[in-house]
This record gives sequence, structure tokens and C-alpha cells, in this order.
Amino acid sequence: MAPTRPLLVLTIAVLAAHLLVLRPATEALPPAAGPARAFVIRTVAALPAAPAALPLPVAPAAEPSRTRPPRTRGAPARSIATPPVAAAVREPEHSASEPAPVASSPTAAEERLQGQPTGPVIVPGSVRLRYQVEVRRGGLSLEAHSLLHGRQDGETYEARLEVSAPLLRTRTQHSTGRITAEGLAPLRFSDKSRSEEAAHFDRDQGKVSFSTNRPDAPLLPGAQDRLSVLVQLGAILAGAPAKYPAGARIALQTAGTREAEPWVFVVEGEEQLQLPGGNLAALKLTRNPRKEFDIKVELWLAPGMDYVPVRLRLTQPNGDSVDQQWSSTDRG
Repeated sequence: MAPTRPLLVLTIAVLAAHLLVLRPATEALPPAAGPARAFVIRTVAALPAAPAALPLPVAPAAEPSRTRPPRTRGAPARSIATPPVAAAVREPEHSASEPAPVASSPTAAEERLQGQPTGPVIVPGSVRLRYQVEVRRGGLSLEAHSLLHGRQDGETYEARLEVSAPLLRTRTQHSTGRITAEGLAPLRFSDKSRSEEAAHFDRDQGKVSFSTNRPDAPLLPGAQDRLSVLVQLGAILAGAPAKYPAGARIALQTAGTREAEPWVFVVEGEEQLQLPGGNLAALKLTRNPRKEFDIKVELWLAPGMDYVPVRLRLTQPNGDSVDQQWSSTDRG
């Protein structure tokens, strides 16, 4: 029993020593806990400052990002429209410079009156005219063929001109419309080489519209297209040849697929032609360029063939030309 007692005393002494060591640490805990609680409180209390940051949702400032997309969508539209706009920049210069001289010209009103038939108009019957064509481009020359097919039933008409050559795409112009007391009244004109473009004559609304998205043009009395004008001029002259001597001027609004403007033809007089189809007398009319990019049109109409076109020469500003000369005729 003696050895057990000293062990018990030693155990009690160790426990007492541990209590003395642990007591200072336990007494130090409250001061440490105090600051911890104060830190937590300040952290929680600092949260209300967050509402002050709520105005920062510069989401409204991000509103500009909502207004940006429309401009972004518009940009492609503007870039896509650049080629037409570039062309339109030049055209207003033409159209702005063109109407002014016409309106201010002393003979403008007279020309418009002369463009309207003042006597009977005789539209030629259905006919097929074949031509030999010489095309000059950049100093080179090549041969082609063309066919002008005109049909009419007294109320409506259709005209088609096809030009074809071995090394060139076939080009086709097509005009349809009505026949009135004033002659041809086109309703639609198309021009096709690689792709087709068209002009529409809206007589109810008094305008000419274009498939090329060019601005509409006002539709004037007696308006023609670039194909029907060849037949209409012959119909006017056939109806009253004495009223159009050499020097007379005939003005007709003539529409292509991008614009409609007055074409003024001057009667040059009668010439003797040697054509592939034979020798004959023809009345020459000339439309001279009035703008930088205008073409010169020379037209010969044969009185002995109901004033149909027996020769047509178109000359570009750069000198390129197309000269088609009558070679044969098919009636019907």
C-alpha cells in the first residue's frame, strides 16, 4: 500500500500544475473574444454601406450599349449601300445639272410640244427585222447579229430586240404596252445581259419605277422606253411626215432601267444607204449627248418600209459603238 500513496500525491500535484498553467489563458479569452465580437459587429454594420453602392449599377450607364446595336445594324446597311450611293452621288450631279438647262432653255417647251403627235400616228404592223451588227470595243471590231421582233394587234404591242455575238453575252431588250391614239404607251421595259433590270410605267400614279431601286421618275405624256422610242418615232413621222422637215426637233421622255429623261432627236434629213439588205432611202435622226456619260444615238427610218428602223448606231463617250444595219425582213 505504501507505493500507491506517493503515486496519488504525484498525480494530484500534476493536475494542480496544469490548472495553474491553464488559468491565465482562460482569463485572457474574454478580452480576445471582445474584439472578435466587435469586429463581427463592425463587419455586419458595414453592410448597410452597400446600399450606397447600389447607384453604381452603372447598368443605366450601360444603356448606351443598348443604343449601340441599332447603329451597328445600320452600319452594314450603309456599307452595303455604298456602291449605289457612290453612283447616286454622280447622278444627282447629272440630274441636278440636267433639268435646269432643259427648263431654262428657250426651246424646252417647244420641244415638249413637238414630242407629242399633232396628227395621225401610224404604228407599223407586226414585223421581224434582221440586222448585221458591228461592235467596236477598245479598237477591236467583231461581227454580231440582231433581231427586232415587233407584234401588235391594234390594242397592245410587244417589241423584243436581241443582239448576239460569239464572244459576247446575248443582250435582250423587251417592251410591252398598249396602243393608244398617241401611239405606243409602254407598261414595262426590261434589259437583260447578265441579269435583268426593268422599268415599270404606272400611269395611274403618274410615275416610272425601277427595279434597280433608283428614285421614281414622274411619268410625262408620250413617255417611251429605250426600245419603244425607236418604233414611236417612226409612227409619228409616218403619221405626219410634212410636219418634221430637216432641223425639226422631237423630244420624248425616254426611260431606261435607272432613269427617265428627255431625249431630243433632231431630224437630219434623208440619206441614201447601202445596207446588207439592199439600197434604200432613209430619214436620219440624231440624239446628241447632253451629259458626260450619255450615248449618242443615230437612227435611220425608211419611209418605204413604214418608217421602221433600218439602221441604228449607238456610240459611247469612250468611242465604243454598236452599228446594226438591216439585212432582211420577215412579215407576220
